[in-house]
Amino acid sequence: MQYVPVLSNLVSFAFAGSIFYRSAHRKGMHMLLWGIGMVLYGIGTLCEVLLIFSFSPCVLKIWYIAGAMLTAAWLGQGTVHLLVRRSNIAMILTIILSVVSLLAIWLVLTAGINATAANTYQITQSASAQYGDILIRGGFIVFLTIILNIYGTITLVGGAIYSVYIFWRKHILVDRMIGNILIAVGALFPVMAGSLLKAGVVDFLYLSELIGAILMYLGFLKATSGRPVVKSDNTTAAPVGV
Repeated sequence: MQYVPVLSNLVSFAFAGSIFYRSAHRKGMHMLLWGIGMVLYGIGTLCEVLLIFSFSPCVLKIWYIAGAMLTAAWLGQGTVHLLVRRSNIAMILTIILSVVSLLAIWLVLTAGINATAANTYQITQSASAQYGDILIRGGFIVFLTIILNIYGTITLVGGAIYSVYIFWRKHILVDRMIGNILIAVGALFPVMAGSLLKAGVVDFLYLSELIGAILMYLGFLKATSGRPVVKSDNTTAAPVGV
């Protein structure tokens, strides 16, 4: 289980590369933000890999910033730019998210480290099982972590479900509908793992990150590679994963 983050890291960076490649051929702010979100996902899993071999307070903090705080929010922000028709609203939300993200980064980087817990860090155990004792998080850091993850989950998963509903109701773009179902399910895996982590089930986190990354990647490929199938209505809605 310890080496699962290596696979997650490979999948997440491959996914990010696919997004940026498509972005280069089909412009759109949503693609850029999805790419940023997957790079953060990859940074988080890379830190997990590094923490398997040795402990570093800096790496632990970067892992917390990228994986625990920012990934879901920036993936979700890409969906906001895709689905919100008024671009000024989407841009205002992006500016707010940028400011909040910078604040979160500063707070975590300047947070204290419990030296006793750090000195007893065990590489045979996951970082997710030990960070709570090592990283001294104030109430505001915890609050921001919760808010950012709620925002990211609602926008990413909710946006994917909304697109699936539109495609199903109009009987159009079957490939994109299936792709969005995979994206929504994949995005829920890390969220579910976070809940299990709080309940003390720590080993599922790494596996859930891998499953989530694979499902979202497959959903993206499905949504962007298939031909539209129009049965009754030629009107299309802007779908997640395009």
